[in-house]
Amino acid sequence: MQSALEVTLSFLCASVIGVVLFRRLHLPPMLGYLFVGVVIGPHGWAWAENSEATQGLASFGVVFLMFSIGLEFSLPKLKSMRRPVFGLGVAQVVLTILSTLAGAAIATLCLPAFWQISWQAAFALGGAFSMSSTAIVSKLLVERLEIESAHGRQIFGVLLFQDLALVPMLIIVPAIAAPDGHLLQTLAYAIFKAVLVLVLLLFLGKKLVRSWFKLVVVLRSQELFMLNLLLITLGAAWLTEKAGLSLALGAFVAGMLISETEYKHQVEEDIQSFRDVLLGLFFVTIGMLLNIGLVIEHVWLVLLLLLVPVVFKCGLVVLLAKLFGNSTGVALRTGLALAQAGEFGFVLLTQMTHLQLMNPLLTQLILAAMVISMLAAPFLLANSDAIVMKLSSSDWMQQSLTITQIAARSMGQDKHVVIAGFGRTGQSLAKLLDEEHIPYHALDLDPDRVQAAQVAGSVVSYGDAARRESLLAAGILRASVLVITYTGTASALKILRYVKELNPALPVIVRSNDDTDLEKLRHAGATEVVPEVIEGSLMLASHALVLLGVPVRRVVLRVQRSRDDRYESLRGYFHGASDVVSDADHLQVRLQSIQIAEGARAEGLLISDLNLGDIDVEIISMRRAMQRFDLALTTQLVAGDVLVLRGTTETLALAEERLLG
Repeated sequence: MQSALEVTLSFLCASVIGVVLFRRLHLPPMLGYLFVGVVIGPHGWAWAENSEATQGLASFGVVFLMFSIGLEFSLPKLKSMRRPVFGLGVAQVVLTILSTLAGAAIATLCLPAFWQISWQAAFALGGAFSMSSTAIVSKLLVERLEIESAHGRQIFGVLLFQDLALVPMLIIVPAIAAPDGHLLQTLAYAIFKAVLVLVLLLFLGKKLVRSWFKLVVVLRSQELFMLNLLLITLGAAWLTEKAGLSLALGAFVAGMLISETEYKHQVEEDIQSFRDVLLGLFFVTIGMLLNIGLVIEHVWLVLLLLLVPVVFKCGLVVLLAKLFGNSTGVALRTGLALAQAGEFGFVLLTQMTHLQLMNPLLTQLILAAMVISMLAAPFLLANSDAIVMKLSSSDWMQQSLTITQIAARSMGQDKHVVIAGFGRTGQSLAKLLDEEHIPYHALDLDPDRVQAAQVAGSVVSYGDAARRESLLAAGILRASVLVITYTGTASALKILRYVKELNPALPVIVRSNDDTDLEKLRHAGATEVVPEVIEGSLMLASHALVLLGVPVRRVVLRVQRSRDDRYESLRGYFHGASDVVSDADHLQVRLQSIQIAEGARAEGLLISDLNLGDIDVEIISMRRAMQRFDLALTTQLVAGDVLVLRGTTETLALAEERLLG
């Protein structure tokens, strides 16, 4: 029997390897966790057991996932998306459950005993089949810049309702599975308890949580804030569990309570990494349930259980989306995005396993089919445009019409500015261009924003700037400059590739969050890259210098010199504990101070002898006896000297080894 520490270490070690591998393959980390669970589980290499300690870790992952969903739940947001949420979302979930119940009834009459399941199991299974992966789909939509597109809104609305539908499902399934035979009484009692607990938590908890958070925040302790957050989340989960409901329901309510306070965004930031790690461990436990031997032995059944739900669900969503007034192209894209299984389906499947509602072998095969469908989701979404274009002639016509409209608006323009993205930055740029009587043509994927801007007289068209046809229609061959106003590096690189192909002489200005991808964007062909963080620091410094009495002319010259040096003198900074660590953190330029100790390898050497340029590390400045010291190649280092170096994490580590030994 493994201890909790041994289980945790096994999970963490394997998870690190799995996530690194799947990130290298540009696949969602969640799939890496599932793969890890399969490998280390009792049906794989048996590194970890499916014990109570394992299930404890898994339950915490679900708790914090539901807490995060509660944070996102707000009545104004729900009201603005009521048609896709309570129209398409409700219809999709309800019809999937009813179809599964009908399928179970037919199986009972016509098929062997293996396929026969009770109506309670069919209800729970229908709920599991109705779920799609919020984690995978939302991430891919954001990466493809489709979250504000017509199909993106439909997809997000359905995902939101699926998330909400899990809450009553977690209450209803145990109630209908109760063996006492008093279904209506059991269900009514479960609903009564749920309503009572929710009323107590929502009405009494709302005032209590706001007042308590104010008291905690006044003390200005990050540790206390985090402890308080864990107390409220786990405390609410404990209350609902004691009431005979699920842990996840309490966590969801706790998230809702905090979402109504002004501390929502701070809580989201603090909980994110904690939630992601625990949720990852939950997916590891799901992978551990998968018996590969049984899957291989019944591979044709697995394929059948994969294809039937995926095809049915895709077809159902397409049909419903059409009935709700969407075009064929939007309906097909929505169906393809929602066809796969989701993480909440695993939650319901795990609940079914604990309640022993279904044949364990059939549960294994369904679990395998759900995992494979999630593995296929990124590939379905990546090729959705090609699939839709082949299946829908009307979508091809709609795309052609969009391109024609863009071309018609840009027909008379020459030497104009093409603006990719018409958000706040794009609109500010357009106003300045208007004041200077410089023509422009903007492309944006938010239909509401485009319509409002067109009514106001802005020259903006609905279109994807990351598509070759849209750039051509916007007059990229006649333009004088292209400005990419949003901060998506992947999309910017795609646009730069098309510009290099169509009009390599066209200057391109790219906006970025920081200097992480500066060299990558320059290498791809960007004429100028404007990192917001560095530009913000330049403006802040220039105002401070003017207020301190430095002549305005000197301030302007200093700022211009920094820009002329392409921000080189400002790149890199000293990292602290409060800085957010990104996936590309090891590539980010930073500063580091190194003091030459007595007996260090560099003591007595000249600056020219260090050869730090060989490893791409630059000496920015040097201090001796607490005073700034003028650097020269002939400067000899002595004990106590402090060198300020600039480079990446890896190169700075090499430099530290070279200097100190």
